Amino acid sequence: MRITFLSYTLLIALASCAQSTEGRAILHYALTFLERPYVAHTLEAGNEEQLIMNLNEVDCTTYVEYALALTLAKGDTLCAQNYLKRIRYRDGVIDDYVSRLHYITEWIENGVRNGFFEDITSRHGTDTLQVELSFMSSHPNAYRHLKDSPTRVAQMDSVEQKLSGQTIHYLPKEKLPAEGLPWIKAGDILCITTNIPGLDVVHLGFAYYKDGKLHLLHASSSQKKVLVSEDSFTDMFPRNKTWTGVRVLRINSSNNK
Repeated sequence: MRITFLSYTLLIALASCAQSTEGRAILHYALTFLERPYVAHTLEAGNEEQLIMNLNEVDCTTYVEYALALTLAKGDTLCAQNYLKRIRYRDGVIDDYVSRLHYITEWIENGVRNGFFEDITSRHGTDTLQVELSFMSSHPNAYRHLKDSPTRVAQMDSVEQKLSGQTIHYLPKEKLPAEGLPWIKAGDILCITTNIPGLDVVHLGFAYYKDGKLHLLHASSSQKKVLVSEDSFTDMFPRNKTWTGVRVLRINSSNNK
């Protein structure tokens, strides 16, 4: 089912409270994906790493990447591909599977360094955690391009070691009220942290306010489509036991690099 123009307009209006200028821009594109099917592994096509921009099928990460790239490109899909390459790959260079920014910790570092968004949690949050990454190299059979490639596994292990040990700011789930917080604006990118050993972030989406509460606009693997969560963002945590908190990013829509 495609979202109608009337319902799209209503959703934009509902999100207008607690919304920044940047948030309004990215929500414009993010909401156009509503009802789009959730499909995993769309970036794993073929044996050679290549830039894939599949706007018809998304997972939680590609959904955020596409909305971000389209916003930075002001809707120009050709320009968006250039942004997407720089958002998804280390230094914007496609060089085999490991050049992709698989861990959100590095994805955030890359995005902040290139001016695509800023880490709002580091400005407002006082709680920290230490990043320890090892999941991909220790579970190679879970990844098509790692399971038969000791070389790639070794390269991934090197990436994990470089990222591990750093301290980052996050907002623990216990400190997130149902109504959200004044510094979390509609359209902010929400990166959900986890207690799964060796992982940093397990899910991405956008902040969306509805009926005075903070909700999650995201590509849902359980409901197989892009939607606004029925429950508040806070109420989603008890059902997802591995979720520990959230990192909040805000797009820099004035980026013209």
